[in-house]
Amino acid sequence: MKYIGIDRQIRKNNFNSVLLLVSFPLLLLAVVYSILFFAGDRNIDQANSFFLPVAPVVLAGVGIWFLIAWAGHSAFIRWATDSKPLERTQNKRVYNLVENLCIQEGMTMPKIYVIEDDSLNAFASGINKNSFSVSLSRGIINKLNDEELEGVIAHELSHIKNRDVRLLIISIIFVGIFSFLAEMAFRSIRFTGRRSDKDSKGSGAIILIAIVITAVAYLISLLLRFGISRKREYLADAGAAEMTKKPYALANALRKISADPAIEAVESRDVAQLFIDNPTPSAHKSASWDNMFATHPAIEKRIELLEQFV
Repeated sequence: MKYIGIDRQIRKNNFNSVLLLVSFPLLLLAVVYSILFFAGDRNIDQANSFFLPVAPVVLAGVGIWFLIAWAGHSAFIRWATDSKPLERTQNKRVYNLVENLCIQEGMTMPKIYVIEDDSLNAFASGINKNSFSVSLSRGIINKLNDEELEGVIAHELSHIKNRDVRLLIISIIFVGIFSFLAEMAFRSIRFTGRRSDKDSKGSGAIILIAIVITAVAYLISLLLRFGISRKREYLADAGAAEMTKKPYALANALRKISADPAIEAVESRDVAQLFIDNPTPSAHKSASWDNMFATHPAIEKRIELLEQFV
């Protein structure tokens, strides 16, 4: 895979990411319309008459959901990863590496957190200067040398600088909405059996349609989110190489991380995709069904791209 240049890559990824992000609310409206269309005996006029007043209510509900998730995402991520603040007095080495890179790039220094786990991983999160943070596992701090750790930190700062973390959090929120709708549709099956046979058959058909539509929409939203995440990892790797002038250091760090990236405290798949490495069982295969659902490119491909800087 040939490196195409940082400026061109930024423009390409930003354009594609905006398109992907806009597609989430459009996909949600398509789900609502499809359910109304099939539940109304495929009558277009009837579907339109119901959709026009329902659409603003749906968007308003999504807006409220979005605002709550937006405001509380930092606390949720800290809880999900069991991360704790890391002050300068606790680890001057890490603090100085972050501070020096931020001064070099003219960035406001993010908060630093540590995850007490011997595995090797790290991630950035936040939506603005007040909430941006970089979290490092105890294992990655202890097992990487200064150049390698600097490369990892630069990768995470690149995510912040390029506003990747904000974009990913937005996509995670939208995917959560589709996941909720699909789960509600599945659970609705339990209540159809309590009605009369006639009502049960009619309700069952509608619920079956809703399940199929929401499941397809959830699958599409996952693919859209994974597309955002994979593209941004390449960009952050390139940004780290430009920032440190030591692409080999991040390449070496990725090799070590790939040997033991699993953070035991992290059970949420949504949070796991924020990490510098979130492998799938087939992450090292060139092509497979599983790779369609991978949030990150294969480590080997990322290392190959970094080695082109040398």
